[in-house]
Amino acid sequence: MKRLLLLVALGAGAASAADAPARLPALKLDSARVTVAGLSSGAYMATQAQVAYPEVFHGAALIAGGPYGCAAGKLETALGSCMKGTPPPDVKALAAAAKTKAARGDIGPLAQLAGAKIYALHGAQDALVAPVVGDASAGFYDALKAVEPALAGMPVVNDGKRAFAHNLPIAASGDDCGKSVSPFLGHCGIDAAGEIFAQLYGKPAKVAGTAKGELREFDQDAYKADGKDAFLGAKGFVYLPPDCLAGKPCGVMVALHGCKQNVDLVGKAFVEDAGFNRWADVYDVAVLYPQTRAVFAPLNPQACWDWWGYSGANYDTRAGVQLRWLVDALHGLGLK
Repeated sequence: MKRLLLLVALGAGAASAADAPARLPALKLDSARVTVAGLSSGAYMATQAQVAYPEVFHGAALIAGGPYGCAAGKLETALGSCMKGTPPPDVKALAAAAKTKAARGDIGPLAQLAGAKIYALHGAQDALVAPVVGDASAGFYDALKAVEPALAGMPVVNDGKRAFAHNLPIAASGDDCGKSVSPFLGHCGIDAAGEIFAQLYGKPAKVAGTAKGELREFDQDAYKADGKDAFLGAKGFVYLPPDCLAGKPCGVMVALHGCKQNVDLVGKAFVEDAGFNRWADVYDVAVLYPQTRAVFAPLNPQACWDWWGYSGANYDTRAGVQLRWLVDALHGLGLK
């Protein structure tokens, strides 16, 4: 009888282990083809990731977000200047502050941004993050050129004249392009994902079709830096194109959702319907979809990425718990 109970217990344990999300697969990763893209709070997180770790992220697409360091650790500034644009973000002051942080070693050397590609996309009808703030997301990188001569040739594209609201435009057409409603994928007839890939990786060799790779869940808790809570969900997602699965050299794009857009609130809408996966097949680029979680202590009920300091005063530096988690996850994917 005892032996039977033991076997049952062991069997239950095996089933539980099988049901748990796996670790990320180790790819044959091309470290020169690592980029980051994000919407809204994800855009702020994307610029933080690239500026803090310029040796890791060689391109950044910032959709409906603002400049690095905008909030300066203050929620009231985040809600005012960094969203409403009153007053507009002072990109020259933010660039100077970034230079100071780099000199202290809080972020990577600014010269390592040389050769990086920057694409800022934001809608002229955005009523949540003012167009002037979207302009500042690109303007910050232009201002960096004045404080770091090595960046003189860094390409910065500011795409902010098209008519859509606070959302990620997708290729399908519908009636929500001028609205900001869940799941924040605007049916605008604009293939933003395709344009993001083209800006960061060059013109495509072919037109994207239906995604043919694998979307897998993975255990986000496995990549906690020093075991510290990064205020993320238990599971994230990674899309693996067929060639990446076959062991060929592969790039990776980190795609960061916006507030109220994680899997708990919109299901897999962002990870399946934003358009990144089908273009990932064309470019042989895996797509990493980390997931935040909503918390009330510290206060982040909308599951935003931390761009104002809820995870700690060093949130936008190399010591920031979410940024450290992100780099550790990329190492899990095969980043050397």
